[in-house]
Amino acid sequence: MKTINQEVKEEIKELVYQFFADECEVEVDEINDETLIIDELDGDSLMFLELVETLKKKYSLSIQLQTLGKYLLKYPAKTIKEVVETSYLIYEKEDELAAS
Repeated sequence: MKTINQEVKEEIKELVYQFFADECEVEVDEINDETLIIDELDGDSLMFLELVETLKKKYSLSIQLQTLGKYLLKYPAKTIKEVVETSYLIYEKEDELAAS
């Protein structure tokens, strides 16, 4: 399991914000922690899968989509903040995420 430091947390948060701004065609400053991905940004669950692929490539992570799916059934990520926090967990736990 990896340990996440403040620098990586900031990188991930910035990546999440920029990802949703680009995908949903809004300015980054229109997004905040409480922004609802589906209701306010017209996002969808496939976007989160694309984001996870981006995280996997950037940080050389190993997580199966099935593992992520199991976790998200228990702990859905509806806001940007929840996506950021889930992204931190993916970074730290990778395939151990489902055991959370």
